[in-house]
Amino acid sequence: MLQIDLWKRIVIWSLVALGLFLALPNAFYTRVETHNDAVAAIEAGADTPSLREKAALWPGWLPSGLVNLGLDLRGGAHLLAEVRVGDVYETRIESMWPEIRDLLREERGRIGPIRLQGVKDGVLEVRLVEKPEEAEYAASLVRGLARPVTSLAGVSASDIEVTTRGADILVTLSEAEKHATDERTLRQALEIVRRRIDEVGTREPTIQRQGSDRILIQVPGIGSAAELKEIIGTTAQLTFQPVVGRTTNPDERPGPGNEIVPSLDEEGVYYILEKAPVVTGEELVNAQPDFDQNGRPAVAFRFDPAGARKFGDYTGENIGNPFAIVLDGEVISAPVIQAHIASGAGIITGRFTVEESTQLAVLLRAGALPAGLDFLEERTIGPELGADSIEAGKIASVAAFALVLVFMFASYGLFGLFANIALIINVGFIFGLLSVIGATLTLPGIAGIVLTIGMAVDANVLIFERIREEMRTARGPARAIELGYERALSSIMDANITTFITAVILFAMGSGPVRGFAITPGLGIITSVFTAIYVTRLLAVMWFERKRPKTVLQGRSLRLVPKETSFDFFRLWKLWLGISGVMIVLAAASFLTQGLNFGIDFRGGTTIRTESAQIVDIGTYREAIQPLGLGDISITEVFDPTFGPDKNVTMIRVQAQDETESVSPATVAAIEAALQEAVPDVVFTSVESVGPKVSGELIQTAAIAVILAMAAVLVYIWLRFEWQFAVGAVLALVHDVVLTIGVFSELQIQFDLTTIAALLTIVGYSLNDTVVIFDRVRENLRKYKKIPLAEVLNISINETLSRTTMTSLTTLLALLALYFLGGDVIRGFVFAMIWGRDRGHLFVGLRGQRHAAVVRGQARLVQARCQFRHAVRQCRCLSAGLSARTRSDRMGPCSCTRSPLAPPPRSTPMGRGSFASADRPSRGRCWSPPPGRDPGAGSGTRVRCWR
Repeated sequence: MLQIDLWKRIVIWSLVALGLFLALPNAFYTRVETHNDAVAAIEAGADTPSLREKAALWPGWLPSGLVNLGLDLRGGAHLLAEVRVGDVYETRIESMWPEIRDLLREERGRIGPIRLQGVKDGVLEVRLVEKPEEAEYAASLVRGLARPVTSLAGVSASDIEVTTRGADILVTLSEAEKHATDERTLRQALEIVRRRIDEVGTREPTIQRQGSDRILIQVPGIGSAAELKEIIGTTAQLTFQPVVGRTTNPDERPGPGNEIVPSLDEEGVYYILEKAPVVTGEELVNAQPDFDQNGRPAVAFRFDPAGARKFGDYTGENIGNPFAIVLDGEVISAPVIQAHIASGAGIITGRFTVEESTQLAVLLRAGALPAGLDFLEERTIGPELGADSIEAGKIASVAAFALVLVFMFASYGLFGLFANIALIINVGFIFGLLSVIGATLTLPGIAGIVLTIGMAVDANVLIFERIREEMRTARGPARAIELGYERALSSIMDANITTFITAVILFAMGSGPVRGFAITPGLGIITSVFTAIYVTRLLAVMWFERKRPKTVLQGRSLRLVPKETSFDFFRLWKLWLGISGVMIVLAAASFLTQGLNFGIDFRGGTTIRTESAQIVDIGTYREAIQPLGLGDISITEVFDPTFGPDKNVTMIRVQAQDETESVSPATVAAIEAALQEAVPDVVFTSVESVGPKVSGELIQTAAIAVILAMAAVLVYIWLRFEWQFAVGAVLALVHDVVLTIGVFSELQIQFDLTTIAALLTIVGYSLNDTVVIFDRVRENLRKYKKIPLAEVLNISINETLSRTTMTSLTTLLALLALYFLGGDVIRGFVFAMIWGRDRGHLFVGLRGQRHAAVVRGQARLVQARCQFRHAVRQCRCLSAGLSARTRSDRMGPCSCTRSPLAPPPRSTPMGRGSFASADRPSRGRCWSPPPGRDPGAGSGTRVRCWR
């Protein structure tokens, strides 16, 4: 009977309380954020009464975890940097020259004089000048300098490889050492970037490794991406190198093992330095801004013990000689060594300002980047746009929430109220989980929450519709509620698992806004299933125990579909299949002729979003930018019903430049200056730049993500049903995705990363309806054993029609709220979802006909399987008075019995293996049913033959 044990009730309510408790700080976001900042400052040692007062704004015994707001909600800068790991190879091999030189000089009597030929492409060449025949012996000496690779993957491998070529000795890094160097370089770069950003004191930065050689950097609250690049982009490579000489000719030959380095302070002056440094900035332990003996800004430094020893030895042996201090390839100072410096401490002087000395000290203290960075992608989001995004997201969420609540109550009455309570708990769960895992909430993430609101009612609708069906069998309300939850469970799990698969693939394959979107529906699916299966059931049980009603879900309520329907979906299935085919052809033709309007993510280049109080004149904007000679420029005005009369927004897209860096700050600055001159009050709310390398990779990654999603769904449905069902479901997915891409091509709507997120969401959504119908078909095949298959399929679609209509409408309500109130930033995403998910309900009957065509295709495949089996082993179907006919079945033994698909008239069973027919001595026919059609005869592995 309908009951839930006490311990289960305690567990359910405890989980609900825990989820809401963890989500509580987000309801007081500003207060908790101020408290957290004050606590962090106090722990760092800055204990003041003001900080104590701010820390007291939130009780310490309450949770203080918050959902991190992304850049598009808070404003800030985003960079995707690629570490030039290849540069480290040459530096590493160059640093070995002094050691190789000293070693070979000790054997000068045998091998003669040596000469450094240089380092090129990571290969150090040393020539034996007089005795080339001793090259192999000299190489064996150099091999003795090899050290084991310090990595798990390079166990038992050496760090260098030494070969000979005539009189030359060639030294290179081994492949194992290169892999280990790559790993060390990226880790070191990641740590140094984190230190430099922490020195600035920004809040909640995101610094993550991406792939083998990239770093993702997102810093909320910072002014621009250019400012962020100034902080982290400088390598701050500090070296102390011996001075060979000075020159004014930059093309002068420095000699083997030397290099020419310009002076920072003296224009036209160049220093000839030994390439191998005596000591580097990596051995610095501290650097602080200071003043020299003349009161000018300087930087005081101190080496670690190893660096201090090398620094002391060199200064002791070279008193009176100049010593160059080189920062990022420029000599900032070249003092003469006056005395032995044994302490390992010194001071860097130059023509610094106080600000420059402070910044240099920060860079040196944080450490030197081991290699340069190439910025492949950068985005600047202004705080104004972030504030607008938050406001738009709040309005859209509240509107969607209210629409769904009203709709559910109107449709299901008291049970709709139970679903609404569960929906509120569900949203609280999502925020609680986001706070615990420290996830970042972006504007697409808000869209994901709004969609989750629409999705959350899906499981409840399945259950409530099933309870209504059970009530019509006169089982009584208690039994109807119990069976409703039990029999809907399979459909709920199948539908949500397929959607969860697409969310996981989105998170794994996507980046930026796609990941931000994927995490909220992924968490939302988990919480939705819990609240629908356990919370609403517990509420229903508690209500039933108190009221003991005689009926449930049978009163007057909003009904979009009649109680019982008997539409013949197969009557026009060929027509609708033909219409779908024509639409696919048109979509493909549009894609081939005019292609897609790829956004900045896929095309590369720069997008600048502007805002002004003046009415936008596209011609004025274009005339201002045209003299810059930037090639193809697209200027479009953004229309949004939420914009006021003094808010005029434009999007300026500049193609990737061939001759300059596509994300060049100089290009962006020139555009901004030209526009400000033409439109004085213009404000630049965001700047996004994507390099051609990243854009090409994004196209490839997006295609792989869509293919992986479909493949994963194919495997899952294959495992849960049969391969015929899986093929039909994937064909339906291809149908939906192709038509959506066709509409984007025909209307030339911008196609970007968020559109890919929409397509993959459509994949999950499209499967929901299909899987629910498959579940009902499987159930009805067990229930109606003597009804033709086509009729079983028709019954199944009719029985699930109310559910598919209700869930699609709730999702559509949430999407419409997003489309009209969520802002223009995510409008393309929402349009793709509306078209791909709900176009079938915008045209009466289209979705049902499509399902009929798909399921009819499964029926054809099932029948074709019987024909395929006629090839291996023989079975005999005997008929009274007729000769034996043979049929084969490769899957198992035959059972010639009365067929439930199309039984012959007046047939008489003759026992297992045969039956007789008085009036149909026609040729034998075979049909193999889907799993569960005839439990007594196996599970779809036998052929029914009749005469």
